[in-house]
Amino acid sequence: MYVCENCGQESAKWIGKCPACGQWNTFKEFKTLPPSSSKWKGSMGGETISSRGRDAAKVLRLKDISSHDDPRIDMHDQELNRVLGGGLVPGSIVLLGGEPGIGKSTLSLQTMLSLTDKKVLYVSGEESAHQLKMRAERLCVGGDTTKHDGFLLLCENSLEAIFEHIKEVQPDVVVIDSIQTISTEDVESSAGSIAQVRECASALLRFAKTSGVPVILIGHITKEGTLAGPKILEHIVDTVIQFEGDQHYMYRILRSIKNRFGSTSELGIYEMQQSGLRQVSNPSELLLTDNHDGLSGVAISSAIEGVRPFLVETQALVSSAAYGTPQRSATGFDQRRLNMLLAVLEKRVGFKLMQKDVFLNIAGGLRVTDMAMDLSVIAAVLSSNVDTPIEEGWCMAGEVGLSGEVRPVARIEQRISEAEKLGFQHIIIPKYNLSGLDRKKFKIELVPVRKVEEALRALFG
Repeated sequence: MYVCENCGQESAKWIGKCPACGQWNTFKEFKTLPPSSSKWKGSMGGETISSRGRDAAKVLRLKDISSHDDPRIDMHDQELNRVLGGGLVPGSIVLLGGEPGIGKSTLSLQTMLSLTDKKVLYVSGEESAHQLKMRAERLCVGGDTTKHDGFLLLCENSLEAIFEHIKEVQPDVVVIDSIQTISTEDVESSAGSIAQVRECASALLRFAKTSGVPVILIGHITKEGTLAGPKILEHIVDTVIQFEGDQHYMYRILRSIKNRFGSTSELGIYEMQQSGLRQVSNPSELLLTDNHDGLSGVAISSAIEGVRPFLVETQALVSSAAYGTPQRSATGFDQRRLNMLLAVLEKRVGFKLMQKDVFLNIAGGLRVTDMAMDLSVIAAVLSSNVDTPIEEGWCMAGEVGLSGEVRPVARIEQRISEAEKLGFQHIIIPKYNLSGLDRKKFKIELVPVRKVEEALRALFG
């Protein structure tokens, strides 16, 4: 059988262009298994279980099924608990992805070392036991690893051998680092291939669901930023979380892409230090620099990712185009949306930016998708264009429409409270958000606006 490396599309013959995803030269050949060989040994009892599970599965009435949730496992990490939806669910399978060197193994090892009340089996297919011991000593306080009696380490690449060790030690949590290095004897291909990743992930899923032991898989990503392996890998697992960030910055973002047990809009922020990853409980203080007073092209926005508000510094630089075609560049912000906002600024407000280069940057290496950033982007661009700084103590939140109106945004009270907590005196908000808002409970001055021109007039006079 031929399978597309990009999307997992199957074909009986080789095809140059994948009909599902449109990629070229992605079909690879692998041998299929006979139906009788798709069995695996149950790790907890040793009996052979069919992959379809005919004997174990029963038809149940909906009213007879208990809706009671199992208590979640506290990971002793507030950021990770929030992204997972309150903790690790017993019997769940979690996929953690990220670029090489971003800190996936550090995050998982640091979290597992904090679970002193659980027996953890950490399976490493990439590093030796000596390497992991050195990293554990760096992550532990004072380098003392003697109190971690329940942390068990296994350097193994064979799935069958891993299940034998699981049966022997009976762990409470299993970590596989990484799924692309594990292989099974049932598939005649090298580790990391589509067939190997799919079969190994399916076997680990069956183990997690039948035994109730949660499994954390660490996965590689491709150069396009998507998780490596077949797309079915993301469908198999219960939760997909991505660890992202710029290696030139110390901040790391833990973002939930799929979560069957919680919200997918949650966000965790860490700071990379010599002793490991530190949780950032108040990201606003880290994302704002105090020395931008008197500098043009800087605007502060009150953004929300998930349920947590934080203030972000938006930086813009507008200069005359050195060549015929002006450049448009955005870091941490959608470039197509930047082009739309520049068109609104030119058409509705009357500022000519056609022959200007525009560079936009979200400070701290953060990538923000909140629409309320629009107002700060326009203010920063205009501030740089006229080389006039925005007065200290001003921040803003508002979505900008194509006709130049400032549209209302969600959770306005949280945004205002965050700005007030950090000492801002004025905040520009959409006028439509004033309805039902108690202005008396805020000490910060609220500046409601209907159009972009009103916001710019309030900032620059």
